[in-house]
Amino acid sequence: MRIPAIFPVIAALLLTSCFGGSGKTDMRSEMNATPPAPPTRVRTILAMGDSLTAGYQLPPESSYPSQLEGLLTASGYDYRVSSAGVSGDTSAALLARTDWLLADPLPDLAIVSIGSNDGLQGKPIGQMDGNIREILAKLRSKGVKTALIGVKIPRNLGPEYVSDFERTFPKIAEENDIPFLPFLLE
Repeated sequence: MRIPAIFPVIAALLLTSCFGGSGKTDMRSEMNATPPAPPTRVRTILAMGDSLTAGYQLPPESSYPSQLEGLLTASGYDYRVSSAGVSGDTSAALLARTDWLLADPLPDLAIVSIGSNDGLQGKPIGQMDGNIREILAKLRSKGVKTALIGVKIPRNLGPEYVSDFERTFPKIAEENDIPFLPFLLE
């Protein structure tokens, strides 16, 4: 399967997050950087989300966590990417699982991509916003570096809802000073 164009950007974002910097540097130059010396242990990335993370109806090796791990390995980085994606999950469901997901050993980095099912179900945006902020707070309290991936929803939910929904993700990322990617599938 062809690696989507977003994956090098995700890899650069992750490397910037784990090895220093604010995540707001030129990500393409990060991809051309020489990998750091191998760590004494394998670093771990926890991909938290819904069906997009789980790779719903895809072979396991085609999910984005599997492809990301392959890209990192091919680039000389020793990472294990664990998928904590559950099809159908809402932000409330992921929040309910977060403490369990953060049981030892802690990941070095977490990628949070959640909210599509909140939007598809027309849940209140403020509720989703609060759940995502609480997930990020739990990660931060454990010292886990975090990146947030935005979500897009169908336009048939109404222009105001869609606009407010999609503006939520960059706002959360900015206010939490974490790296942000607008959408996994673009």
